[in-house]
Amino acid sequence: MNLSMSGVVLLAIIVFLFFRKGGLKASHAVACALFGFFLAGTAIAPSIAAGSQSLASLLGGIKF
Repeated sequence: MNLSMSGVVLLAIIVFLFFRKGGLKASHAVACALFGFFLAGTAIAPSIAAGSQSLASLLGGIKF
């Protein structure tokens, strides 16, 4: 749950920055949000969640 909330917050910040810089129009943001909601209801959603979880653990394990 924490990872998914962190991901949502990170994506919200990215969308906000794109919107402020003029590279993202409100209609594009709405279309992307709707696509995300509909994609979450499909059969591929568990695979996407597992892939993002794997990527997050990979990035979390990198030592600088």
